[in-house]
Amino acid sequence: MKTAKFDKIFDSGNEDITEYLDLTKARRPGLEIKRVNVDFPEWMIDSLDKEAHRLGITRQALIKVWVADRLDHHH
Repeated sequence: MKTAKFDKIFDSGNEDITEYLDLTKARRPGLEIKRVNVDFPEWMIDSLDKEAHRLGITRQALIKVWVADRLDHHH
């Protein structure tokens, strides 16, 4: 499909354009996942696991939430 035709369909707002997109290659700039390794002392892992269990989430989710919260308060 030519760009002009796609733009016309998009601009009309009358048709779902997702059928024309290859969503397997879609990216959200700035939100790509990048893996990092962090070493924690055992007592810290135990505390993280207890809190994660209390909240019903994974250790990784807890760490992400806490780091995001800290970064939000910092900015």
